[in-house]
Amino acid sequence: MRARLVKGIADAWWLVLSRLGLSRHRWQTLPRFTRRTVKAVVWVGLGLLLIGLFGVWKLSALAVAAVVLVLVVPSYGKVTVRGRRVGKAILPLAVLVLAITYPFYGVVSSMPQLPIFGPVPQMSTMVGMAVFTMMALGLNFVVGYAGLLDLGYVAFYAMGSYMAGWFASDQFAKQHLRFGAVGIAPGDNAGFHLSIWLVLLMAGIATAIIGVIIGLPTLRLRGDYLAIVTLGFGEIMPQIARNGDSLFGTGFNLTNGTGGITPIDGPGFGNWLHHHVGLPANYLTLGTNADRVFFWTALVLVLLTMFASARLRDSRLGRAWIAIREDEVAAAAMGVPLMRTKTWAYATGAFFGGVAGAYYASYNGGAFPDEFFFNISVFILCMVILGGMGNIWGVIFGACFLEYLDREGLANIGAWLNGHFGPGGSDFQIWHKTLDVPLYEFGIFGAILVIVMLFRPEGLIPSSRRAAEFREGVHDEPLYDVEHDERLYTPEAT
Repeated sequence: MRARLVKGIADAWWLVLSRLGLSRHRWQTLPRFTRRTVKAVVWVGLGLLLIGLFGVWKLSALAVAAVVLVLVVPSYGKVTVRGRRVGKAILPLAVLVLAITYPFYGVVSSMPQLPIFGPVPQMSTMVGMAVFTMMALGLNFVVGYAGLLDLGYVAFYAMGSYMAGWFASDQFAKQHLRFGAVGIAPGDNAGFHLSIWLVLLMAGIATAIIGVIIGLPTLRLRGDYLAIVTLGFGEIMPQIARNGDSLFGTGFNLTNGTGGITPIDGPGFGNWLHHHVGLPANYLTLGTNADRVFFWTALVLVLLTMFASARLRDSRLGRAWIAIREDEVAAAAMGVPLMRTKTWAYATGAFFGGVAGAYYASYNGGAFPDEFFFNISVFILCMVILGGMGNIWGVIFGACFLEYLDREGLANIGAWLNGHFGPGGSDFQIWHKTLDVPLYEFGIFGAILVIVMLFRPEGLIPSSRRAAEFREGVHDEPLYDVEHDERLYTPEAT
């Protein structure tokens, strides 16, 4: 059905173009650069037209269009410097430069507003997008590389957050330890106050160890059974967070219950590095500039996660993960140690989930149990599936898109509908009932996933290997089918 629908759309498209004098054969005879340029100009022109008609037009839209054309039209793959091909690094570096400079040009007042989606994301939303990108890349180790369905990833996010609460706040007031923390009053020695950079590393190591402990008995399971066990683990952690003010009835206050742990120390590099190197001494004292520094730091963490993902994917361990994902029985027969390899995937994903959780808790200034429900695990899993399992760039796109919809996008869509279709400027209504778009958040996410799975089951930006698996499969042709085909085409049969 999907193939017939896609073919029908393509045939209708070429029928319209042939009436305009551009047949499919004539299009294919054009040079590749010409076809690439025409498609880019058409799509960019259509985007500018939609902004002018339904969005908020500003001259900066032309600059955005020019940047898109410069990045998309030329083919950078064959660019060489001193005999070495460097073309593949040009687009990633350009995207990195755009991300780093976003706080300077990504201002709502200076950028055009897109139709339906509204203004560009605010800096607080960009911080959330970066943090959830890191968590999605961490889950990609488990789901995308090793093919293990994990429904309890939120537990590592929660543990990382509470690690920041335990070692960068006054939670354990009877203890007196201070090492590298910034922004602490001179006479305030209550609790553990370690440097947040050390806490990030501690959170990653602690969650990785917990991942190994949980994984050793559970990773012997497969498929749905593994998903159910991880789901149970993901449900246990929020309950401990919610009822940890008297852990197991002992009176020991581990998590401060529903009140959460707050305030948590902010990041910073101290006065010495601030005066000699220029690094910010304390992020929380930067005022309106704090979000941009938090964003740049989160971007560094995302880059480290991307580097680890790329290196591990191409390593011996990464090839073992992919072998298990494609065919676990065949991988075991070829000598891949299943338990050890799966445990490494689980621990690696847990490490980056814990680091992301600790950093986000420092940004929010607290760790609260209401942030660690099961739907967060599903939300991060949707990021991986939507973008393209196993592909770093696909996961990044899926994480940024869904987090933007969650933080701003759906509210902007609702405001746009109310402003353009509401009766007399009032709320947009269906059957005389007001439509509050954010209330239908997970229904909209579900509809997006259903549409993507129907038309691109491998994800929006899949890896070439993953796309081939969906198109061709990963198993050999059955012997019966081979023999049957051979009998059909023997000389006696013909």
